Amino acid sequence: MTHQAVIFDLGGVVLGSPLHAIAAFEREHGIPAGFVNRIVVDTGADGAWGRLERGLLDLEAFVPEFEADCARAGRRLDARALFVRMGEAAQPRPAMLDAIRAIRARGLRAAALTNNWASESRDDGSRALRGHFDRFFESSVLGLQKPDPRIYQHACRELGIVPNAAVFLDDIGRNLKTARELGMATIKVDRPEQALADLEQLLGFPLQAPGSPLGDITSGH
Repeated sequence: MTHQAVIFDLGGVVLGSPLHAIAAFEREHGIPAGFVNRIVVDTGADGAWGRLERGLLDLEAFVPEFEADCARAGRRLDARALFVRMGEAAQPRPAMLDAIRAIRARGLRAAALTNNWASESRDDGSRALRGHFDRFFESSVLGLQKPDPRIYQHACRELGIVPNAAVFLDDIGRNLKTARELGMATIKVDRPEQALADLEQLLGFPLQAPGSPLGDITSGH
């Protein structure tokens, strides 16, 4: 089937990577590598992180609850400082914005599908991006978070497409796994320049504006 829409995760795809920010925070504070991710995965939907991303906690309520989740697993950390670091990393990647413009110029739809949190003071880089997309899907608004298949199905319904007409880009394997199982073409974003090269191959047309080489993609780190 011809691809009709491209769905982008934000952090780590269109914006600088929160995973890189978390890894740096862990190194600087003597926290074992991957500890934060293990807490997120192990506590699942009922943990503080899962409830934050589904809009069941605001950031103020999240901080002590997530710190308690971490303490139960044997480490103490400053959750507020962690989120400041993640926000600092969330700078737009210009080449990704060029690619989104090229996709829409070709008549395809472009959507954001992000796990995020509700906060009037949030500065995760996403607010300035809304105008770049045809649709903007947020876990904290929908009460669903990736990798729950229902959030992908909702996005496809709202875009007026079936899942196998979509390409989905994300930097987290478990989020991509669900999308693949639903029939989407998927691209894992480890190096943004390679992800965009893969996307060009799938779509069959160039994604970069003149004078915007793929090497500029990493400038948002």
